[in-house]
Amino acid sequence: MADALAPATRAPRSRTSGLAIAAGIVAFGFIGSRLLGVLRTVAIADAFGASPELDAYWVAFRIPDLIFQVLAGATLGSAFIPVFARLYRRDGEERAWRLASTVLNLVTAATAALCVVAFVFAPLIVPLLAPGLGTEIGRHDELTDKAVSLTRLMLLSPLLFSISGMVTGILNARERFLLPALAPMLYNLAIIFGAVVLSAPFGVEGLAVGVVAGAALHLLVQIPGLVREGMRYRRAFDWHNPATREVGRLMGPRVVGLAAAQVNFVVNTYFASKIGPSSISNLTYAWLLAGLPLALFGMAISTAVFPRLANQVADGDLTALHATLSRALRVIMFLTVPAALGLALLRVPVTTILLERGEFTGQDTAVTAGILAVFCLGVVPQAGIEIHSRGYYALGDTRTPVILAVSSMLLNFALSALLWRRFDERGLAFADSVTAWLEWVALYALFTRRAGTNVRADLAALARFALCAAVMALFLALAFAGFEREGRLANGLMAVTGAMAGVAVYGAMAHWLRLPELGEAVARFRGVLLRRAEPPVPEPAGDI
Repeated sequence: MADALAPATRAPRSRTSGLAIAAGIVAFGFIGSRLLGVLRTVAIADAFGASPELDAYWVAFRIPDLIFQVLAGATLGSAFIPVFARLYRRDGEERAWRLASTVLNLVTAATAALCVVAFVFAPLIVPLLAPGLGTEIGRHDELTDKAVSLTRLMLLSPLLFSISGMVTGILNARERFLLPALAPMLYNLAIIFGAVVLSAPFGVEGLAVGVVAGAALHLLVQIPGLVREGMRYRRAFDWHNPATREVGRLMGPRVVGLAAAQVNFVVNTYFASKIGPSSISNLTYAWLLAGLPLALFGMAISTAVFPRLANQVADGDLTALHATLSRALRVIMFLTVPAALGLALLRVPVTTILLERGEFTGQDTAVTAGILAVFCLGVVPQAGIEIHSRGYYALGDTRTPVILAVSSMLLNFALSALLWRRFDERGLAFADSVTAWLEWVALYALFTRRAGTNVRADLAALARFALCAAVMALFLALAFAGFEREGRLANGLMAVTGAMAGVAVYGAMAHWLRLPELGEAVARFRGVLLRRAEPPVPEPAGDI
């Protein structure tokens, strides 16, 4: 990346055609990333099952992920994009690129410092994170040492991701989505390579190598985008720049909030390590499966909305902001409610067809499917949190979502401590789901007081979605009553036909009730946005 890259000259394009192209790109990126994410989980299950060695890998993964999410995640989501977008629109490219360079340098330096600290103190941190790792099978010291070595290896990934995440933020803020859409696909492909190719000679260490290689590819594929945008990189640490201080001010509370969210994963890992061998892996598999509708609908559309929200706030158009967020919420809920319910109903065949192969046994399927059913209770509020938290960030309010995230974290810890002994991993999943509902209700209520949201219209829409989903659930329960679930073929048939039937029934009910969200959902998956000026259409963005 050169120090001074001249911005390329671009012909103006129509807003409608540009949004339609962007929608297609993001649909491709999100769907491709989610499909590869499923294949990644399948490959890991095939190679390692729910083994104690994989427990060590998941423990090791927590520390690097915590470092990246807290630093780069805080900067990208709530702090950098709104300030960068405003500077670019109001003050010109020069000041915007100087801010981008400064924040990139600061985040990279801070991440590197934390990685060094974590590398040195990994032998002390890992036992605190998972005190019960391997204890019941007499392999505590062995698996703890393995987790320490895996942690040190994977600490390269947050350093790469801190740079790559900033590049993604810059490109998203400039409404450039292709390379950010490709980046997570390459990341998943590298982990799949680690599971399929490197696991045989190197074990879980091969999986860790795949993580680091994927982080490197995530960065490299996006560098040409900066060159094309004409980024003027500076080796500067402009602490006193007012825009830099504003990013720091917005970032501070968000660091606390993301740390609280990540602590929830740490809490799960801590208590799961005490339950028994493979508990961490079974809990993680269930969370990954439950996260599919959340990522595909809640995170995807919320990420897509955020650049538009930031620009609307920069323009002072709060009426458009409220309309955009409400519309996005309804589309998210229209898609997430039936997806969560359908996944809960089809949990056994879905888990069987996706994971039960290789080292992943039928017993692992039973345990994981049971946890998955409980996690599905929290998918809807998690999707709501995704969109409403971004509404606060666009307004420059990081304090409110942070306070609620910390409160949710404390409640989750208390509930987990009460439930894990009696209800094992399902108790931990239930604690996550309950706290997610409480956090979203509080976020929505406070945002309504501040923004004047039409609560009655939102609740009426949610009631209609719930009615359609209930009819779908009743149909599936009656249609598959007594269905023989033994064997992969039978489970695969049930999973596929159940999903298709559920979509058909839900869609038919939505059509009968004339829900406008049905048309919007169909348009989104076709990569075509509605061609009306009002209400504003959420813009897509890349998957980080």
